[in-house]
Order: sequence, then C-alpha cells, then structure tokens
Amino acid sequence: MYIAKINRNENMDEVKQFLRQHGFAILVSTVEGKPWATHLPLHLSADGNTFSGHVARGNKQWKELAAQPEVLAIFQGPHTYISSSWYDHENVPTWNYIAVHVYGTMRIIEGDALIDSLRQLTNHYEKNSPRPVSVDTMSKKFVEKEVLGIVGLELTISRMEAAYKLSQNRDNKTYQEIMKQLRERPDEQSHQVAAAMQKLRPEIE
Repeated sequence: MYIAKINRNENMDEVKQFLRQHGFAILVSTVEGKPWATHLPLHLSADGNTFSGHVARGNKQWKELAAQPEVLAIFQGPHTYISSSWYDHENVPTWNYIAVHVYGTMRIIEGDALIDSLRQLTNHYEKNSPRPVSVDTMSKKFVEKEVLGIVGLELTISRMEAAYKLSQNRDNKTYQEIMKQLRERPDEQSHQVAAAMQKLRPEIE
C-alpha cells in the first residue's frame, strides 16, 4: 500500500489497538489464479502476533491456502470526504481515512483450536451485550453441528502497514477548521475522523 511518510503510523501498540476495535476485515488471496476477497471478522490474539477467524466451508478461498498461504487482510477505520472549501487558500478536495494492511501466512485450524477461536471471537463482540451469548453456554450438539459448516483459519503476521491520513500536512489553522466542519456534519464517520485528528494534535480544539 502506498503511504506518504507523513501519514505512516509506526506505533504498533496503537495500531494493534485499532485492529482490536475494527476487526471486520477483507481477506485477500488468490483463487484459481485470480484475486479473491472475503469479508469476515478477524480476532487479534493477546500477544498481537496472530489473527483467527473462519469462512464458510462453501467458500473455496480456504481450499488453496495450503498451496498459496500468503494473504493480505485489509482493515478499514473511519473515513470521510474533506472539502477544500474549508481552506483559506485554493486547493483540491481530498479524503481522510485510517486503514491497516496486514500481511502474513494462513493455516487451517480444527478441533479445540477452532472452538477456542470461536469462543474468543464471540466473547469479544458479546462483552457489551445485556444478554451475552457464549460458545460455552450453547449445547455441545448444536456447536458441533454449526462447526461443520465452517473452516477455521489462523493468520500469522509477517508485516503490517498503517495509513493514518488525517490532514497532517495542514497548518494548525486549517487543521482546526477541518475538525470544526467535520464535527458539524451529521454522520458518525466524520465525527470519528475529527476525533482521530484531535488525538494527533491535542493542543488544537
């Protein structure tokens, strides 16, 4: 992924926190000689070295992983249009966004490893539910039946690239005006981008 130097985030602790908050990924590999993408949640391990997830057994992407295990997982954060009408000088519009590309090798997991992966994924997203469900509270027979329809995957990370394109090339006055305009918009994406910009320059409100 192309990332301008000013937009590159190399703080891996911050990037991993982002990945835990934005775990819905696009998994890209090659199937029958052509690019293939699957949209799926991936859960980052506690040590930050691997992701686990699963695909439908009918999805043929998993069938070629043994021969071509290298994959790309794309994680998208908040993004929004930036109007150049907010600047005090002539310029072009642009787009602000956060995105992380994760490269690595994928292997199939089965048995207890798959069940543990499902447990971690479910617990992560159920933690704020008023009536959380859990793999451990489901009947063994039900879980065994459902597992037949999926293939478990584990991605071992080899490289990560993080793009935080958040108007870092603008002076403080313009930067402040961009945040102001984003906060006045009605959509949550704009508000999240403004919050990310605020985090980069906390001295500007």
